[in-house]
Amino acid sequence: MKYTDLFAKVKKASADLSLLDDAKRNSVIRRLADLLEKNENTLLAANKKDLEKMEEANPLYDRLKLTSDRIKGIASDLRHVATLPSPIGEELERRTLSNGILLRRVSVPFGVIGVIYEARPNVTFDVFSLCFKSGNACVLKGGKDAENSNLAAIEIIHQALKEEGVSSDVAVLLPATHEATAALLGAVGYVDVCIPRGGRRLIDFVRDNAKVPVIETGAGVVHLYFASTGDLEIGKRTIENAKTRRVSVCNSLDTVLVDKSRIADLSSLLDPLSKKNVELYADEKAFEELAGTYPHHLLKKADEECWDREWMDYKMGVRVVDSFEAALEHIAKHGSGHSESIITGDDAEGSAFQHRVDAACIYVNLPTSFTDGGQFGLGAEIGISTQKLGPRGPMGLKEMTTYRYFLSGNGQIRE
Repeated sequence: MKYTDLFAKVKKASADLSLLDDAKRNSVIRRLADLLEKNENTLLAANKKDLEKMEEANPLYDRLKLTSDRIKGIASDLRHVATLPSPIGEELERRTLSNGILLRRVSVPFGVIGVIYEARPNVTFDVFSLCFKSGNACVLKGGKDAENSNLAAIEIIHQALKEEGVSSDVAVLLPATHEATAALLGAVGYVDVCIPRGGRRLIDFVRDNAKVPVIETGAGVVHLYFASTGDLEIGKRTIENAKTRRVSVCNSLDTVLVDKSRIADLSSLLDPLSKKNVELYADEKAFEELAGTYPHHLLKKADEECWDREWMDYKMGVRVVDSFEAALEHIAKHGSGHSESIITGDDAEGSAFQHRVDAACIYVNLPTSFTDGGQFGLGAEIGISTQKLGPRGPMGLKEMTTYRYFLSGNGQIRE
């Protein structure tokens, strides 16, 4: 089958989705959650084949790996999505014009959403549930690393749709090939928006080559600034959580900036990381302070390239800065607009940080690990948008809709 023929079938199925009510969409999603748990062994077996092809030391290994607990978590997320209010048909604006015409702005689905993602088989379920709940069909393009897992996942999704009497064309999985990627990026007239979910290389490639509209997500060079008034204990547990909770995710901490007035606290501040075997790439001042206290084999000297790294590993940059302004300058130069945090005891400084740093999510005395659709109460998420046009930050159901203007009158004509 030609890709255009496939995309045409998805486009037609997306129009038919408008005939389903929210109760039916919820029923499909709940059935999928049940089938996911029933088919756990099948999915784990497929995932094992993928894991066997990847080195365990690869930072993407943890993203790729499915476990019984993770599958239960995915099923729980699906059921949660089914409980969320539908974003379709929400009246965003209502007013009567001077000529008596009633104008309403109403939320509607995009239509067909394409998502390109890497070694994260849970994304297959997340994307389907959010797209289907918001009335969108989806075209999925996973990576070669997760090919077996994604094939097993789409089979379960199609089974749920079939049992509920819904066309399986509302969710298709493309082959894990470059040809399929090119076809999706060029699917003008069929795909309404494409969302890349992965590292900087993937996002840049999609943005540079897509002919369809793109929402950029995912890549995060994430900072935490420990200010002169920062609480040491809050700083220690915040940095540890932000860095080591899951090192391979986009909200994981990449660089700690420490105010020069607190350099004496640096060893204590970062000590919890040594117990997790985190390698530190430190500038000259930080290196001198940490030498002799932080494990020698885990302490490296930083170069300029370190400040632009999204590590996705048990590695992190450390830099001493002269002031609040210097921290802002560093973040402005090296940040990716994803998530940034400050540890401070000064409310005014925290407020200034939130208003002056340019990022989707900005924290005061909190770890960046909270940048997540589930933590924001959105249910599952499509991804974290780092752009300013359109959705920004975690994208849940509402972000999967656009709007139309509905106008009603009684025969008015324009003069």
